[in-house]
Amino acid sequence: MPQVPFATLVESVRAGTHLASFPTDTVPALAAKPDRANLIYTAKQRSLDKPLILMASEIEELWHYVKGSDRELESWNAIAKQYLPGALTLVLPANDRVPAAMNPNDPTTIGVRVPNHSIARKILAQTGALATTSANRSGQPALLSMSEIAAEFPEVLMLEFDSDEVASGTPSTVAKWTGEGWQILRQGAIKLN
Repeated sequence: MPQVPFATLVESVRAGTHLASFPTDTVPALAAKPDRANLIYTAKQRSLDKPLILMASEIEELWHYVKGSDRELESWNAIAKQYLPGALTLVLPANDRVPAAMNPNDPTTIGVRVPNHSIARKILAQTGALATTSANRSGQPALLSMSEIAAEFPEVLMLEFDSDEVASGTPSTVAKWTGEGWQILRQGAIKLN
């Protein structure tokens, strides 16, 4: 596994040449530029009917990838202010800035998330929003340690140092906007009120 300095990881991801893995508040992520989402599907041997999550360091950046009425944006902002950064993925209507490869089965929606993890947010602040998913082969449990990820994905870039911030191992809660309210698609670390 290539363990690289922070600047090298950021530069390689921004260039679209490599996948990266980094810790988050839930499970470690595999990440690529959104227009290079195919790298994730190939590495994970993932079916195209499983969407990826668009992750950023701040929710404001993610609003550029969604579309909704003023009322909807107000509702989404209220949830975001209450739970993000944190272990919540919001599935919202996607605009045309989102590459179809992020959600090949339904390119009209996109899952967005801001992790509550300093290293992840520091990386995302430098790379911009990234296509992400859990670091594991499709259908297998999430890998939680650098050594497990390195063994499974030797080509993926990782930081040279270990973080003392520990992932919970519990995936994010996934809530989809229905136009009227929220539908829980996966119950994870956060219980929505």
